[in-house]
Amino acid sequence: MAALPVNLDMDVLRTFVTGIDLGSFAKAANRLGRSPSAISLQMRKLEDQVGQPLLRRNGRGLALTEPGEMLLGYARRLLDLNDAAVSAVAAPGLSGGVRLGLPQDFTETGLPTVLARFARLHPAVRVEAHVERDLVLRAEVEAGRLDLALVWDATGAATEGRLVTHLPLVWIGPRAGAGFAAHPPLPTPLPRPLPLALFGPPCLFRHAAIGALDAAGILWRVAFSSPGLAGLWAAVSAGLGVTLRTPHGLPPTLRSLDPDEAGLPPLPGLVLRLVRGAGGGDPAVDRLAELLCDTLTDATRMIALRP
Repeated sequence: MAALPVNLDMDVLRTFVTGIDLGSFAKAANRLGRSPSAISLQMRKLEDQVGQPLLRRNGRGLALTEPGEMLLGYARRLLDLNDAAVSAVAAPGLSGGVRLGLPQDFTETGLPTVLARFARLHPAVRVEAHVERDLVLRAEVEAGRLDLALVWDATGAATEGRLVTHLPLVWIGPRAGAGFAAHPPLPTPLPRPLPLALFGPPCLFRHAAIGALDAAGILWRVAFSSPGLAGLWAAVSAGLGVTLRTPHGLPPTLRSLDPDEAGLPPLPGLVLRLVRGAGGGDPAVDRLAELLCDTLTDATRMIALRP
């Protein structure tokens, strides 16, 4: 008699994928509302089902084994198919268009993941992405030309829209070996102005950088100005100056600078919010908003897990 096929549990697969994506099964427990012991039982059940060890010790953390790496790819596809099936039944015929606005910080890291998954779940919905600065995005939402927009909240006191996540502000410079060294404590009585690479005004990040330096009594000069984030990253990588941004989507050629080591002032945090146009109530807009918030919350949580 042929052996019965093994049916993998979707909840267990979701735990597995979430734990790997967050870099910690303790974080997965919080995210999924389960106890750490329940998560451990799920992982043991999954290993028993496939008959292979999926995780191995790697220093203080865990890493995937070769079978674990293989299963991870299948798990993602199974979960996508599961979610697509549920979405097709729960929201049949979802169609129309969504006009989404977002800052440049998320065009390469958050947006492709969100749009690819959204397209698989809702192929009949058209998404128009508008990449602009914060002030422009807010104006476009107010004018009814955008349905959704990710905007920055510098004070953290705003009540508009939905809070997506908190992010730190960091000074950013090239990795070791690049032309520009982390700026040392400034000498006196003839201090050398700190070269900066910034967006042109008006810009929330430019305002924060200049304000922090002025408050600390540090001289500065704008050595490079660019309207685009790619130009800014290239200038900092080339050693033309330091910049200020969140660490989300930081290219491998750059690093966050330790303020004490670099002689730079400490910085506050920043809040990312999702605001909506006045229309509201559109199922396609609702679905994209949920997917966007979930994806970016998970992606930015990974920043907090990095050493």
